[in-house]
Amino acid sequence: MKKLVFRIPATALLAAGLIAICVTPVAWVAPGLQALYVLPLAYAYWVVRNRTTVTEEQIEARGVFGTTTLRWSEVKSIRLVQKGWLRAVREDDSEVTLPAVRFMHLPALSLVSGGRVPDPTVEDDEPEDVAEEAAEEAAESEK
Repeated sequence: MKKLVFRIPATALLAAGLIAICVTPVAWVAPGLQALYVLPLAYAYWVVRNRTTVTEEQIEARGVFGTTTLRWSEVKSIRLVQKGWLRAVREDDSEVTLPAVRFMHLPALSLVSGGRVPDPTVEDDEPEDVAEEAAEEAAESEK
């Protein structure tokens, strides 16, 4: 069975460490400010938790507060968002955000989904066939 997991790159955890370092001088100024360390911990949890798992049968979108599982039969289309992650549109037109899946991942998504998601990098032969037929007709009409 084909399975593909889209995750936020692990190097994003370096930012959590950097935030912890930057918070340290402020966190020890007054009692209770140590709670600021929750910020880098929450960010690290967000990085580790968010992911989308795609198989031939379903899409599983896992966020910070829950997981949504969609069977391919429930998916009407995939919506491209200007900035951000792709969204799966259900049959009832509600949308599910697909964490860590971007436009550049569409070819891989198409492969794993068994062609349910069209691959935008593949060129259709039809426009070329139409152009060839038009050229042949023009050549015949000149005779």
